[in-house]
Amino acid sequence: MRSRWYRPGSRPGGPAFERPDWGISHAWATDYHPETCETYRANFFPQQPERAVCDDIRHLAQDYGRLGELWPIDALAFGFPCNDFSTVGEQKGIHGTFGPLYTYAEKALRYFRPQWFLAENVGGLSRANEGKAFVSILKAFRDCGYPLVPHDYKFEDYGVPRARHRIIIVGIRDDLDGEYCVPASHSARKTAGQALAGIPVWATNQELTRQSEAVIDRLRHITPGQNAFNADLPDHLKLNVKGAKISQSYQRLDPDKPAYTVTGSGGAGPHIYHWADPRALTNRERARLQTCSEDFEFKASKENVRRQMGMAVPPQGVQHIFEAVLKSFAGVSYSTVPPTFEILRAHPDYAMQDAEQLMLSENEAL
Repeated sequence: MRSRWYRPGSRPGGPAFERPDWGISHAWATDYHPETCETYRANFFPQQPERAVCDDIRHLAQDYGRLGELWPIDALAFGFPCNDFSTVGEQKGIHGTFGPLYTYAEKALRYFRPQWFLAENVGGLSRANEGKAFVSILKAFRDCGYPLVPHDYKFEDYGVPRARHRIIIVGIRDDLDGEYCVPASHSARKTAGQALAGIPVWATNQELTRQSEAVIDRLRHITPGQNAFNADLPDHLKLNVKGAKISQSYQRLDPDKPAYTVTGSGGAGPHIYHWADPRALTNRERARLQTCSEDFEFKASKENVRRQMGMAVPPQGVQHIFEAVLKSFAGVSYSTVPPTFEILRAHPDYAMQDAEQLMLSENEAL
């Protein structure tokens, strides 16, 4: 089974999951960011760099045949832009600049007719536009001929050493045997301390961030797990911030817990800081928190690598989902849990005007 992911944004590391011994390998990849495509080429297509297509999905969707000519596919894994659905933002939903881009995924499903697909987005997707955006997206994908299983995955429960919550929608084509169910977690929680232990000196992307003496001094006053707003800082080191205070600002990791969310943007505050050394993590350390393998090399400037890292889905988390899909096709039983959004799955013919009440019920239960 050949798998590929697409997205008009960066996604190295996931859902870019590859296991040739299982029959899962990448047929091609697309992104509009040149450095991200270089990361794809270096890690997945070193001998056939043309299979990493650098183009805006709005242009590429005018001729998906370009991709079909590169390599046929059996599965499609993609993430549509989260900018307008994230809780860190205005949450314009499908009315924003990026929100409507899910329609290009819908078009791809109709064009390629893969046996199954995996779509990924932020947890805020379920709340955008009072839940109506999520309902519209599910309806669009379902109308392509795929029964859906949407679920809010907490990847730290699947052995990923960081908090990463993502809505994943899995669909198996309706003319095929196999029913996907959300796999139960059997992994013990992994801590940040465990994840960052023993990084080899030869691993790439280990450049240190240059930090001012004021930042170093501030970090020395912040204990593991604390941030710039709940630590006991002297007045000259406190942040002069009006309005919302982001809890990740200068937050130091707790080595005995999973890390907090790895972000791909922002100033010095949300860089993620080591619990023992007064410094920001290197990109290789961030990659460890993302469960990227040591030989996965990010091809970009340091800040663009950080962006790629923050946009990624942890491969180890995606692995559990891919395994469950393959077991569903093979008729192999596995432990499952009810999907978060069972109410939407159970009501395929809901009326759009009922969307708000349905999603309010689900979100109150989260």
